[in-house]
Amino acid sequence: MTEEEGPEGHGKHQRHGAHEGPGTPAADGGTAAGHGRVADGDAQGAEPGSDARGPGEPGPPADGGTDRNGGMDGHGDSDTAGNGATGRSEDPGDGRPADPGTGGDGAAYGPAGPVTGADGPGGTGRAPRIPTPRSSVEDSGMPLPDPSPVTAPPVSPPALVLEHRVLKSLLGAWALAACSAEETAAVEAHLGDCGPCADEARRLRQAVGLLQRPESLDLDPALRTRVLQSCLDRRPPRIPVPDWVAPFDAEAARLDALLQDIGDSEWHAPVRLRWFDGTGPTSRRTTVAGVIAHLLSVDGLVAVALGLDDPLGSVSGEEGTPEGRTEAYWRASHFPPTRSVRGPWREQSHNLVRTLSFTGGDTGTPTVSYGGFGLSLRDAMLDRAFECWVHAEDIANAIDYPYEPPAPRHLNSMIDLGARLLPAMLAARRQAGLAAPGRTRHLVPAGEPGRTLRLEIEGSGGGQWLIALDSPGAVASAEHEVAHVALDGVEFCRLAAGHVPPEEAAAGQVGDREAIRDVLFAAASLSRM
Repeated sequence: MTEEEGPEGHGKHQRHGAHEGPGTPAADGGTAAGHGRVADGDAQGAEPGSDARGPGEPGPPADGGTDRNGGMDGHGDSDTAGNGATGRSEDPGDGRPADPGTGGDGAAYGPAGPVTGADGPGGTGRAPRIPTPRSSVEDSGMPLPDPSPVTAPPVSPPALVLEHRVLKSLLGAWALAACSAEETAAVEAHLGDCGPCADEARRLRQAVGLLQRPESLDLDPALRTRVLQSCLDRRPPRIPVPDWVAPFDAEAARLDALLQDIGDSEWHAPVRLRWFDGTGPTSRRTTVAGVIAHLLSVDGLVAVALGLDDPLGSVSGEEGTPEGRTEAYWRASHFPPTRSVRGPWREQSHNLVRTLSFTGGDTGTPTVSYGGFGLSLRDAMLDRAFECWVHAEDIANAIDYPYEPPAPRHLNSMIDLGARLLPAMLAARRQAGLAAPGRTRHLVPAGEPGRTLRLEIEGSGGGQWLIALDSPGAVASAEHEVAHVALDGVEFCRLAAGHVPPEEAAAGQVGDREAIRDVLFAAASLSRM
């Protein structure tokens, strides 16, 4: 019997000639189904998605299971749905897992039924985007892995046991942190029980601290000079600063840098100004702001000589001396000086340097009067640089601030000024009866050689100077040398500032003791407030 249309109306044909009974070969070479029908590899007219073989009725293919379309069916039958969909594959019988087929609606079938693709039923049949949850090892019935063994904590090595003499010999290495970990533990355990070794270890540790010199947080005082010199070598200034003005410019800038670093309260820190009045040391108590007011007043002597404004204004100091001007400025202030005094002092120092740079020092070489004596303009600027450094050290000591001496070439200029002033100071002390009279009845005439002391300055800014002992106008001569004094450069400057008593000056002395004493006292008498 031939059907013109299949159940779905697709024009499929089903041929006669199907043999009943299991295992009967079909007429077209197909394989008989378990229930007696033979599929011809074409349309069978079956229901979409229906199975051509009943469950539990497998049958081996007679001819290898080749269908009419050339496809290999592992089940020995070839079923075609009425709408062209391929049925599900059953167990092939050789131990391999069954492959999922495709239903008549285009859905893929897996072992547990249809699998919905990403596009839903009727889609492309792709695997789902979200994978199914993995099963736990405990639910699978498989044996659990062995737990990782617990690692035991490391066993510390036994403490090192050493004899007393060995531990004592290790104290030096322990102080330098050169012992091993075991030796350090043994030494420190021993120090808790042995008092003599503990005292020795403490002394050694303190000695190690002295070997390591702490680095100063302050900048190198010569840094500014080196930087400026490097800049000037590349591009010279249009208005150069004279060499004899450079020490004052540098020391004023260093002091101003110190003042920038201190707080408001430190401006009222107590400072004691010290000097030697000819017979003994004396001092005056003030504050940091009071020291800057003192520098402002005395620098005003140079400003007046250059025709600049006097910082005292209408206030006049007694006899125009540095002490009188300072006391007058302090009395004229309604309140104790504060940090506001820094501005006028710094502006005045800038004006002095600027004026001398513009004129090149050609100002008619005026003499700067200090009341009882006078100095040339060049020596007055060196004197102001020296005072600026000395009082900056006074401030630094009062507020516990590190401060270094001037640059060597500037220090040498200051020492040279003090050495050149010594003969005149010796004569003044001799006239006042404070120095021993000369060996001759009368002073040596000007221009004639006389007794001479060799002043040797060691260290930074050092050199040698010959000091005439009998008269300021006498010529110092090495042939008439009667004494030799050696001093450190900074030590000599502090002696000339009245900060070191002449009896305590660390000086190497050879020759006439009386002449040496007179020179040391004359150097201390150069100081003033």
